[in-house]
Amino acid sequence: MMKMGRPFPACLLLLTLVVCLPGSADGLVRIGLKKRPLDRNGRLAARLSHPEELGVLAARKYGPLLRDSPGLEHGPDGPAEPDDGNIVALKNYMNAQYFGEIGIGSPPQNFTVVFDTGSSNLWVPSSKCYFSVACFFHAKYKSGRSSTYQKNGKSANIHYGTGSISGFFSQDHVTIGDIVIKDQAFIEATREPSITFLVAKFDGILGLGFEEISVGNAVPIWYNMVNQSLVKEPIFSFWFNRNANEGEGGEIVFGGTDREHYKGEHVYVPITKKGYWQFDMEDVLVGGQTTGFCSGGCAAIVDSGTSLIAGPTTVIAEVNQKIGADGVVSQQCKAVVAQYGETIMNMILAKEEPAKICSKIGLCAFNGTQGVSLGIKSVVDNQVEKLDSGLSNGMCSYCEMAVVWMQSQLTQNKTLEQVLNYLNELCERIPSPMGESAVDCNSLPSMPVITFNIGGRNFDLRPEQYILKVASGGSEQCISGFTALDVPQGPLWVLGDVFMGAYHTVFDYGNLRVGFAEAA
Repeated sequence: MMKMGRPFPACLLLLTLVVCLPGSADGLVRIGLKKRPLDRNGRLAARLSHPEELGVLAARKYGPLLRDSPGLEHGPDGPAEPDDGNIVALKNYMNAQYFGEIGIGSPPQNFTVVFDTGSSNLWVPSSKCYFSVACFFHAKYKSGRSSTYQKNGKSANIHYGTGSISGFFSQDHVTIGDIVIKDQAFIEATREPSITFLVAKFDGILGLGFEEISVGNAVPIWYNMVNQSLVKEPIFSFWFNRNANEGEGGEIVFGGTDREHYKGEHVYVPITKKGYWQFDMEDVLVGGQTTGFCSGGCAAIVDSGTSLIAGPTTVIAEVNQKIGADGVVSQQCKAVVAQYGETIMNMILAKEEPAKICSKIGLCAFNGTQGVSLGIKSVVDNQVEKLDSGLSNGMCSYCEMAVVWMQSQLTQNKTLEQVLNYLNELCERIPSPMGESAVDCNSLPSMPVITFNIGGRNFDLRPEQYILKVASGGSEQCISGFTALDVPQGPLWVLGDVFMGAYHTVFDYGNLRVGFAEAA
């Protein structure tokens, strides 16, 4: 969850009450939602009062990439009878968190969880969590009150980019809608040290990723739903309601899709690496102009647990420049442009291999495929560590950005002076280390459409779709829906709730693919 670079006004939030309704005639179990206002001085409303507590905007935790993948394909739109699924309604917290209710144990103990396709474990606070303040403000699992509890005791630790939890495994029945998953392994969290979980609207996280990234090799809950024949088809789908003022936050459907929430047919792309729901993306365009960054293809992940869209700093800076987002001025970036800009341009014009330019001028090492900072940290236990913030790392990164930016500008026949001026402007739009950037709410009509080309189809995001509005009384502040994420293994995009809010998403486990269609 990223921290904002400027204070935000306290906001009046809404507390949502869950009312279960009888099963409908179409076989779906629908959970109606009601909501009531929360006092602005309440403990949850305070989360937006201080930048260090802004835990609602997230981009986090991603590992190695797989660059080779089979061809993209368009598939049929779900199973023959997709509506025979199980619906769980989701709550919408300011378009930044979506969560729903599950039960653990017999009788069920209720918990509010984030349904997260970017992780694979289920965890909730434990009644044995004594020393973490976060546990005192959330529901806690009490094993002694469940007749179906089975002891496990194996220790567990999960590290997110926004915080960590630790505890131990237990086993019990889990209820989702009218589905009961038997003997599900989950983590009882006994430590939640991060401020993220203290101020979170949710109690825990229910991971819907693949078993390959499951901590402790625990069988994910989705696998057990399939293995226990609890769903008709091995697919689940998400619809996010991006109108935070409406009562219905969205829904996740297990075993099918809800045709009322999308238009036309889904475009499907194959999963290129099991772990996260990862696929290949062909291009990213700003105002109809390619950024040139995905000419060789980009790896992408669709993640319901990430609020924003995260991408390489190189492209995010271009997006920020086009939408007028305020980033943090980087003197290192400008120094690279001033000292090496003309040299880089001459090398590009001389047809030097772009990946080797920064190493040839001494700012990067070369690993055979791309420049590598001399100050880069190692990757440990498949966790992507943040790059060293030292001078060598910064100069290398900014040099590589400059190469990409220059290549894009040269295709437009710009002069050296025009190119260098443009690069300096992009330097000023580089997001802060935590990736945040704010925009002028009055500028939305002039902002460009941002396009992602996936499966040969363009998926457009209009400004009103990629800008998050934070309101307090009569005032309003606007936040860019894009944040920076750089990983050593190569460019990676994370399509979070900003993208999923615009496009209904199907996770087809049976055919190892994901599908996108315009949300209705």
